[in-house]
Amino acid sequence: MNPEFDAVVSRVRERVSPDDDERERLQRAATTVMERARDAIAELPVEAEVVQVGSTARGTWTAGDRDVDVFVAFPPTLDRAELETYGLDVGHAVLPDGHEEYAEHPYVVGEVDDYAVDLVPCYAVDEATAIQSAVDRTPFHTRYLATRLDDDLAAAVRVTKQFLKGIGVYGSDLRTRGFSGYLTELLTVEYGGFHEFVSAAADWHPPVRFDPEDHGTTAFDDPLVMIDPTDPDRNVAAVCSAANVARLQHYARELLRDPRESLFEESEPAVYDAAAVADAVRERETTPVAIRFARPDVVDDQLWPQLRKSLTGLTEELDRRGFDVFRATALATNGAGGSGDPHETDGAGGSGEAVLLIELSVAERPAVQRHEGPPVHVREHATGFYETYVDDSEVAGPFVDDDRYVVERPREFRTAEAFLDSDALLSVRLGPHIASALEDGYEILIGDNIAALADGFGVDLADYFEPSP
Repeated sequence: MNPEFDAVVSRVRERVSPDDDERERLQRAATTVMERARDAIAELPVEAEVVQVGSTARGTWTAGDRDVDVFVAFPPTLDRAELETYGLDVGHAVLPDGHEEYAEHPYVVGEVDDYAVDLVPCYAVDEATAIQSAVDRTPFHTRYLATRLDDDLAAAVRVTKQFLKGIGVYGSDLRTRGFSGYLTELLTVEYGGFHEFVSAAADWHPPVRFDPEDHGTTAFDDPLVMIDPTDPDRNVAAVCSAANVARLQHYARELLRDPRESLFEESEPAVYDAAAVADAVRERETTPVAIRFARPDVVDDQLWPQLRKSLTGLTEELDRRGFDVFRATALATNGAGGSGDPHETDGAGGSGEAVLLIELSVAERPAVQRHEGPPVHVREHATGFYETYVDDSEVAGPFVDDDRYVVERPREFRTAEAFLDSDALLSVRLGPHIASALEDGYEILIGDNIAALADGFGVDLADYFEPSP
């Protein structure tokens, strides 16, 4: 093994491992939460079990993390409405200053002793394959890993997590589409250490499949497949994008080639101001177009799939119309009215804003466009095409080019701006919340006018114009 690699990893491991004092403080907070939860359950007409879950329960959290996850597991015979009611009752009793959030069902978030606490109700099912809500699996994950993680592997998990954070691929939310904590733990256990993991990942040939318990059942069409050892019908890595798998491979090779601590550190992002954006647009000599609109009032995990779907629909249509999409991205402020730029403190107001940014190679198309019909020898269809256009004074033709009829007809939209400013935009394949937001109104920015986006998206624009792996 490379001594330089070992030295780097040793320093990182020491830095990300909680000391005894931090462990004691976190466990005191967790114990307080669990005791309060048991007291609250005693007031209910139903029994329930209190379970600490997640990385703090498994000893794999990195130093400085201040999150405690506690689940209240109710009998599976309880109906969903009662689960939600009792779960919120316990949550508010434990966290009187907390607030409700919603995943598959509502839960309470708050603070205890400066630790962020999620108090989540679930069903105490007998096995993960019998879940009644998605969160029911989580206690099984904790129990599974508890028997497989020793101190050395837990330390390796923390190093792996820090590496994935440093290279920007950690997190299973639908904006990041990266590696979840559970997936990171399973991969580290699978390979038996951090060095073994990055060495293997550097040589992956996706699709890559892991099946820790040899379930050998369901097939998945994903670049990375980790069959959940507690549920054979689930791919733990389903959310992980092909791009993030490739990024992991790139940086794994970088670390092995040139071990350095900077790869374990989340770098300070560059921020573009309006002048930098305008300069970048002029230097590239492309035509960027942006649609700016009010962010739909939905959580990120609902928003981002719809933004990506809408961006794909829009780029496909602009390509079809001959504007040759060069590159594109979606941007959004956070759901509380703040900016997508972590350096910004003032948002766009309300629920914030979202942007579909498309960079075009072609700014303007000719006034006419070629429209090919069927080959002349396909008599029925060819005759129908000919008769459709033969008396149309606005087209040139029909004429025969090679073996088929062709007409040259007026182009509907000569510029992307004209298309985006028309009702035709709403006929594009859009996410439903994005379509509704656009129906309510939007702004079009063309060329260096997109510099106006720098105020809220300076980091995103810097990433766009200075891309890296």
